Amino acid sequence: MSIEIRVAETDADLEAWRQVRIAVLPDERCASVEWMRKSMTPERAYLLAEIDGVVAGSGLAGRSDFGYAGLHPRVLPAFRRQGVGTALLQALAAHAVDHGFEQAGTNVDDPGSLAFSERFGAVEVDRQIEQVREVGDEPEPVVPEWLEIVSVADRPELWTAAYDPLALQAFADMATYRPIVVTREQWERDWLDWPEGMLLAVVGDEIVGCAGLERDIDEPTRAENALTAVLRGWRGRGIATSLKRATLTFAAANGVRQIYTWTQTGNEGMRALNEQLGYRYRGVSITVRADLPIG
Repeated sequence: MSIEIRVAETDADLEAWRQVRIAVLPDERCASVEWMRKSMTPERAYLLAEIDGVVAGSGLAGRSDFGYAGLHPRVLPAFRRQGVGTALLQALAAHAVDHGFEQAGTNVDDPGSLAFSERFGAVEVDRQIEQVREVGDEPEPVVPEWLEIVSVADRPELWTAAYDPLALQAFADMATYRPIVVTREQWERDWLDWPEGMLLAVVGDEIVGCAGLERDIDEPTRAENALTAVLRGWRGRGIATSLKRATLTFAAANGVRQIYTWTQTGNEGMRALNEQLGYRYRGVSITVRADLPIG
């Protein structure tokens, strides 16, 4: 048996990478090949693992929103416990070290993956909680007369303007164990997936909130909640509720039948709002971190 780790370069390679991720994380949406190409930087590496020429796993290394290297090895069930995950992780970690990273992290969703990460010195630092909402016949949201809700598709110039202060306040206030760092370039490139389904709350000329959806190109009836945020000075006035209800109405009108979202363990306020809107709990993902080079 021969394990080969190589860079995913062609569109066919990147599609093979996608299919591994979809198989390992069937409840999660996966970026398109087009988006993967658009997001490529020297720090980011897409790897394929093959056993005797057959794709057995894939891996991703790149800068995370926390500033350290995100390392994500994934192995198809039929090829596990054959050294593929270790080979992928070592290659991803070497790439991260070569690009100057001193720490790495990832998310694990089951005891086996947690035990695997702990073998290489990783420790738990946070947990993400998943909530799911089935979409039915959703009523039009009740929006206060002083508030206007518009889509980014209708007002594309507002997306750049929403970065500061709305997005920066949202990132600063997230209940993460470590601050999230997102540049304006990343905001414009990575945080807008579906302009029609991304909604902004506007009062006069001020952008006071946002919420929306990120579509699943492989499962069009499923979507993920995008960033939900309200400016500090406007919180407590029902803006987040109006935005999220408008998102549900948009989902129902556009064939989405299930929405899922992730929040941090400390974000009880957003989870409570989701509960009020009919979301149920489904999963937990553990965030782990380790020093580089890995042990």
